[in-house]
Amino acid sequence: MLLLGIDLGTSSIKVSVVDADTKTCIASTHFPETEAAILTPHPNWAEQSADEWWENVKQAVLKCNATGLYNPKDIKAIGIAYQMHGLVLIDKEQKVLRNSIIWCDGRAIQIGESAFTAIGEERCLSHLLNSPGNFTASKLAWVKEHEPEIYERIDKILLPGDFISMQLTGEAITTVSALSEGIFWDYKNHSISQDVMSYYGFDEAILPTVAPLFSPHGYVTESVAARLSLTPGIPVSYKAGDQLNNAFSLNVLHPGEVAATAGTSGVIYGISDQLNYDQQSRINSFAHVNHQQDDPRIGILLCINGAGIFNRWIRNLIGPQHSYDSLNTAAAQIPVGSDGLMLVPFGNGAERMLNNQVVGAHIHNLALNIHTPHHLVRAAQEGIAYAFRYGLDIMRKNGMEPTVIRAGKANMFLSHVFAQTFVDVTGVPVELYDVDGSVGAALGAGVGAGFYKTPSSAFANRKQLKYIEPDNSSAYQHLYDEWNILLQNHLSKINQVSSMAHV
Repeated sequence: MLLLGIDLGTSSIKVSVVDADTKTCIASTHFPETEAAILTPHPNWAEQSADEWWENVKQAVLKCNATGLYNPKDIKAIGIAYQMHGLVLIDKEQKVLRNSIIWCDGRAIQIGESAFTAIGEERCLSHLLNSPGNFTASKLAWVKEHEPEIYERIDKILLPGDFISMQLTGEAITTVSALSEGIFWDYKNHSISQDVMSYYGFDEAILPTVAPLFSPHGYVTESVAARLSLTPGIPVSYKAGDQLNNAFSLNVLHPGEVAATAGTSGVIYGISDQLNYDQQSRINSFAHVNHQQDDPRIGILLCINGAGIFNRWIRNLIGPQHSYDSLNTAAAQIPVGSDGLMLVPFGNGAERMLNNQVVGAHIHNLALNIHTPHHLVRAAQEGIAYAFRYGLDIMRKNGMEPTVIRAGKANMFLSHVFAQTFVDVTGVPVELYDVDGSVGAALGAGVGAGFYKTPSSAFANRKQLKYIEPDNSSAYQHLYDEWNILLQNHLSKINQVSSMAHV
């Protein structure tokens, strides 16, 4: 029995075919070959074409089929992981009405803050576990206010994974987890939030049917099956946001377990059995893949927008002809602290952990006679690690005290400099595993299709690749303190400008 996993990322689509019995990946491909663009029609906006996602999914599956390493007809279930918080709008013919407003778009910040005040901060936090913030519901409210002609044509709103599932099956279905990440879910009442729907003036009819996360979300149509050489009628049996799926892929399912990832954005994601929330909503709480009303599993998520995207910007600045591997090797030759060079990585929109401030990215202490491009690479990776430490300290104040963090040996964790700096700066050891979002989605499909009895059983006998312990924490504590002073200075200037604007 084979399982197909689809990972809808910001940069590309990755698909993997997994043997359900051995849990080994038979084939894996991604599409497009170059990183997909983020459209920015206005400053602080971020959009992508949902139709282009679907075209790229089809091309990725066909490319995987073309390896000849398996028979596509042997695929029996499909799982989907996807970039979180995006808003896809479809009409009655299931046609897309506008580009998706994606996770790092900042246009709805003020709308969410107004909702937080109007609904009541304590009520939002105790029922939604979050401020409405800049999440999907607030993005929809922006469309309602600024694009009423589009809003009037909406039949259903979808998260990105719901959209790909609908393209495969023809059915618009969502999950409690997806509704929670969009800030549509009331945990105390275990229902769609009447507070949010009433305040924003949304009709519940625009929300898709809700199904369990590990269950059929529809069945592949004849036309799609013919196009992709699949068997018609096989189920899409798992859908989860990328960070939930990353944690699932690392077998992070129980209270106290913590996962991390450092792709375009950076995330630390820990599990709690309490309905926890941060009073300032700087970290966020969502229903994890195995959440149940009578047995809560809440994912506490710290998100840093400016993580791997900053590393990529530095690479492009130096020259895209340089591979990440070569730059990582060069960065390892630069001493700890990058000879005084410090970089602040927040250049990818509003940062939730900084109270939705748009801080921007900054370079400090650049000495033209000392610093080389390789200093920039190391300083960027150190700066991203400092940002993780800043966020982890917020999580610690909210009761999340990890003794070890699990991560996939992928993206920035491929860099020894970043991985060791992350451990030294946070003071928490890291376990590295061979983890891939599309493989995790495939295994999730196996759970949803009933091939695996429990989520944990999908990862039985998984072996650790590497264990990284703190090595130079004392040196990095001083450097982190210096970096934090720089960050606080930037935040202070933003607050001063904001105060003057309100005078």
